[in-house]
Amino acid sequence: MPKFLIQASYTTEGTKGLLKEGASGRREAVEQVVGGLGGRIESMYFAFGEDDLVMIVDFPDSVSMAAVSLTVKASGTVRTRATPLVTLDEIDEAVRREVTFRAAGA
Repeated sequence: MPKFLIQASYTTEGTKGLLKEGASGRREAVEQVVGGLGGRIESMYFAFGEDDLVMIVDFPDSVSMAAVSLTVKASGTVRTRATPLVTLDEIDEAVRREVTFRAAGA
């Protein structure tokens, strides 16, 4: 299953919800959303700084990740970034593929 790094920061309203529910309440909500589309949470951490939450999740496909991303962003309570993660084996496979490319101006 494809893996994604999710980085999120709560809005003021989202932070109020976190204070009310606690971290375990948010994890349950995330597990429902991710599990509902056939995915799973590999790891989930709260953080300080620009990001309030960092997760690694598995989804069956990119469309499932996009569906979750759109729905969560539409709530207005959290801003998210999703980064596809590539395994070492996938990079090794990419290195073996021949790609023809002409640089701009060359």
